[in-house]
Amino acid sequence: MVKESARGGGRFTVVDPATGEAVADAPDQGPREVDAAVARAHAAWPGWRADPAARSAALHAAADAVTAAGDALAPLLTREQGKPLAESYAEVARTAARLRYFADLAPESRRIEDGRPVRGEIHWRPLGPVAAIVPWNFPLQLASAKFAPALAAGNTVVLKPSPFTPLATRLLASVLAAALPEDVLTVVTGREPLGARLVAHPGIRHVTFTGSPATGRAVAAGAAASLARVTLELGGNDAAILLEDIDVERIADRLFWAAFRNCGQICMAVKRVYAPAGRYSEVVEALAARAKDVVVGPGLDPATRLGPLNNAPQLRRVERYTAQALAAGARAATGGHRLPGPGHFFAPTILADVPPDTPVVTEEQFGPVLPVLPYDRLDDAVEAANGTAYGLGGSVWGSDLDRAEAVAGRLECGTAWINHHAELSLAQPFAGLGNSGVGIAGGPWAFYGNLQPFVVHRPQPHAEGPAA
Repeated sequence: MVKESARGGGRFTVVDPATGEAVADAPDQGPREVDAAVARAHAAWPGWRADPAARSAALHAAADAVTAAGDALAPLLTREQGKPLAESYAEVARTAARLRYFADLAPESRRIEDGRPVRGEIHWRPLGPVAAIVPWNFPLQLASAKFAPALAAGNTVVLKPSPFTPLATRLLASVLAAALPEDVLTVVTGREPLGARLVAHPGIRHVTFTGSPATGRAVAAGAAASLARVTLELGGNDAAILLEDIDVERIADRLFWAAFRNCGQICMAVKRVYAPAGRYSEVVEALAARAKDVVVGPGLDPATRLGPLNNAPQLRRVERYTAQALAAGARAATGGHRLPGPGHFFAPTILADVPPDTPVVTEEQFGPVLPVLPYDRLDDAVEAANGTAYGLGGSVWGSDLDRAEAVAGRLECGTAWINHHAELSLAQPFAGLGNSGVGIAGGPWAFYGNLQPFVVHRPQPHAEGPAA
């Protein structure tokens, strides 16, 4: 968590969510530092955009540097974020892989064939300095999802991590500095209004943000002042629909971890399960058994499978949603309470008999709490799955894959999985509907989202008239 203190000191303390102890301080930067970072990004942009081959080589070198620094980055990430160390190493590896993927992309020019006596060609140009604002659940992975395509496209980047998790990001920036030209990627850290200043800065041409819908709306409003392009990856309330022919024991582990990995702090995690009424008790019991057995503890303990929630406000949110559900008549098949001792630990919780209009069902809980709801008619389950303001992802689970795919096709979301959930390829688009965001992350779509088309029209030689 961030220790509250007067802003005038210029530093803020980052706290280990597993112990409550201070990890380190980070700079609490303000408007002057933002202005200076954007100015440096502008100055670095012409040289960076000018040489695509050099960019590709630099990004490959950056990926190698990240891989080599894994033993420094991963433990620091666990200490400030809370996730198990193995997951931090996986996040570092994903960061390097994303750099390599985008290093090999190049914009493709093409001829416009429309029958006119004019040769038209579409080329692509970088936008300019990009502002990237990243949350605390995957600080490095989500940062790379923003800066890798932006840099590969020839833009420069000013990156702002969450004040709950700035330390590994600052270390990542120092690692990347050995491979990238100066000021191509700059990190600014601090509390609000730092982010608001950055997104509204007139020198920023694209704002890419991951976070809550409420903050996303504020980001869009701030970016509108300079008409900067926005990409908003916002919340999710993904539903998993189980069909009658499921093999519960076969899918239970995958379903459980699709909801509880990273302590449930994943936008595209399973947030709701809809089970056939005839299989309902079996599903609840299977998930509850896994929740009871999972080892909860500090991420640096090799035995830990589930760490703490990252910060005190998020712990309070999970507590509040769970208490509201229990007061409304839900039953905790297991968990349902904060764990004693230091840190932001909440017992892995499976909720049964949950009223469908409670916030733990209709909103994004973003924690280790999973409501399981019964249905009698499949149409009702699909309607309920589509019945929130979110549309990020969803999944269908069953033995008949053709039938499961047909049901998945009815889900109103950006990504649907069958018999698994929350798995993404670097090459695929990632986008949502409604409160889940605006724009596209991932794959070539993220790359072209950082480029502007430039069209050149030239008369064909036979169509040109005599010289004046």
